[in-house]
Amino acid sequence: MSTAAALLQPVFPARSGSKSPFDPRFFAAFAVLASLAALYGCGTVVDPVKLEDTVQASLEDSIHEKIKAVDCPSDQAVDPGSTFTCEVIFADDRREIAVLEIRNKDADISMIGLKPKN
Repeated sequence: MSTAAALLQPVFPARSGSKSPFDPRFFAAFAVLASLAALYGCGTVVDPVKLEDTVQASLEDSIHEKIKAVDCPSDQAVDPGSTFTCEVIFADDRREIAVLEIRNKDADISMIGLKPKN
């Protein structure tokens, strides 16, 4: 187990009685894919379609659950260090919120967490 995964466990505890999507491999896979894809910053705004497609594919690969849709803001400025959210809709209609961070001016994006929608 990597040090990064050990640090994430206390921050994102498993919900009792349900399968937790917080597998450390999920965060590693998403970070790698997000870094490689650079998530296609379009000038000063992140491309929401490409971001949504990347988030969906990364989640399905890492947590092995079918995602029906991902909805990200269409006007997210490329502002390094800023965070924003996307709504994730699972095949069973469960809705969760993906918290993402823009790492640099090239629009490299990392997932910080995934939490139930209130």
